[in-house]
Amino acid sequence: MLEQTDIKVIDVDKIGSATSPIGLAKTVAIVSSSSAPRAGDVVVVRALTDSATYNMLELPTGRLAKINPGDLLIGVLGRRRALKGFVGDVPSSAAAGDELHLLNMGGVIGQCTGHHSSLGDAIKLEVIGFVADENGQVKNIADEALPPKTSLGDSAPLVLIAGTSMNSGKTYAATELIKQATRAGLKVAAAKLSGVACLRDTMNMADHGAIATASFLDCGLPSTVDVGDLAPTAKAIISRLNEVNPDLIVIELGDGILGGYSVDTVFDDSELRDATAALVFCASDYVGAWGGIELLRKRGVEVDVISGSVTDSRMGEDYIRNEFDVPAANARREGSALFDLVIAKAGTKLKALA
Repeated sequence: MLEQTDIKVIDVDKIGSATSPIGLAKTVAIVSSSSAPRAGDVVVVRALTDSATYNMLELPTGRLAKINPGDLLIGVLGRRRALKGFVGDVPSSAAAGDELHLLNMGGVIGQCTGHHSSLGDAIKLEVIGFVADENGQVKNIADEALPPKTSLGDSAPLVLIAGTSMNSGKTYAATELIKQATRAGLKVAAAKLSGVACLRDTMNMADHGAIATASFLDCGLPSTVDVGDLAPTAKAIISRLNEVNPDLIVIELGDGILGGYSVDTVFDDSELRDATAALVFCASDYVGAWGGIELLRKRGVEVDVISGSVTDSRMGEDYIRNEFDVPAANARREGSALFDLVIAKAGTKLKALA
């Protein structure tokens, strides 16, 4: 949307990783306001406050940098619905001098409406302006995005990692499976399909052996809040990863199967279900494990393996096996056992192990 022609050039101190799809430099052109801001719009802000618990910005390199009051930062407007973090929305309008908040370490910015009791207040930010092109058009990370796809086509088998909520053990299970599969001689690609924009998890996947990674950020989404149907985004990400001809694609579904991140819509798509070789569900306790099994079963989806912190003790594994009749394995203590269970379920879909 063309906002105005009063373009000026400004130098910033730090750039958030949520802007990485469009590859910004620290010198940018800005306009002062947006009458109809959208999720993904790129914004320059000044940090007004500090935070003892949430004061780091992830840069496009993946490095974390301390945010100091007075720093000029580039981030993107977005929404967050974190049960154990910040909650916030895109403002209805925004102009230089307005106050917003930092919603996550990747540089997603919005109006904070609440936070978990373990956190202090979100860092307050003063809007300086919106990053714009030479015509005064506000830049959006969707400008360079993968387009959504309505059809999946041929795909390597998928292993989905879902869970009860954030911090339930999904990323650890995903990276352990990537490591074990790589050591078994498989070419593994990996993705973060839902959540709020941050490079940490996909970089972690690459560190554990993934030959290619992608996320909803590559589709121009600062988060998957209010996406509606996540399946077309999922298919775009999976299609991109299939370009490297992997034997297996490991996909983490960020946040929980209930909540505001549209995770449940993935399980409603028949193509994605058909391409899934195994589903690992991570939970923190017995009730969470039981709830995940039953909620997904009502959608016609069976959980193949339970993992997460509920399996941190042998007692948890034994209880799940005996009471729920579902295999269980702890990613931290016995990653090879978790991998073996997944491979046993995947069967002939994993051609490389046939």
